[in-house]
Amino acid sequence: MRSYRALTYALLLMSLLPLGCAQIKQISDALTNLQRLQFKLGAVRQFRLVGIPIADKASPSDFNPLSDGLKLLDAFRSNKFPADFIVELEVRNPNDGTQGRSAVPATLAGLEFRLLIDDQPTVTGNLDREVEVPASGAVTTVPIRISLDLYQFFGKQGYDKLVNLALALGGKNGSTSRLKLDAKPTVRTKFGLMTYPGRITIVDREFRN
Repeated sequence: MRSYRALTYALLLMSLLPLGCAQIKQISDALTNLQRLQFKLGAVRQFRLVGIPIADKASPSDFNPLSDGLKLLDAFRSNKFPADFIVELEVRNPNDGTQGRSAVPATLAGLEFRLLIDDQPTVTGNLDREVEVPASGAVTTVPIRISLDLYQFFGKQGYDKLVNLALALGGKNGSTSRLKLDAKPTVRTKFGLMTYPGRITIVDREFRN
C-alpha cells in the first residue's frame, strides 16, 4: 500500500504546487485514506466450444453425437479446440465514506491480465472500455470476453479431458474455481490516473486488492 501511495504522490506533485497549504493537506489526507479497488471472479457465461453453446450441458453425453460430437472430434483431430466465453469480474470500491474515509468514486481505466486455467498461463488481454465503480461499496460487474484455443494449451491431455475441462468451466455445473487472472489494474480517480505498483491474482473465493 505504501508504494501505491508513493506513486500517487509522485503523479500529483506538479499539480499540487500552485495550491495553498490547506488544499494540499486536504488532498494529502484523502490520499492517505484511499484504498485500492477490490476484485473477485464471478460467473462464467455464454461458453461456446467449437461454436457449440454448452451452458445447458453437464456431461459429454449431453452433446448430440451426430452433429455436436462429429464437430468436436473433427476440431480435435485438426489440432484446434477453440473456446470463447465471458468471465464476470466483480469490482468493489471500499472508499464509500465509512470508517472515517472519504467517499471517492473511481473508474477502472485498464486491467492488463493473463488468464490462468488450472494454474497454466494462457491468453492475455485488457479491458475494452473504462468502467465506473461508484463509492458505494456495492459490487460492479465487468464482463470480460475471452477467446482461446484449448488445444494449444491442453491438447496433450486428450479429447475427453478437454471436453470435461470446458464443461467444468462453462457447462451446466461450471464455475470459475479453476480460473485465475494475473492482473495489473489502472484506476482513474479524481486525484489522477493510478496504476497498481504490483500485480494481483484475482480468484473466485474472495475479494483481493
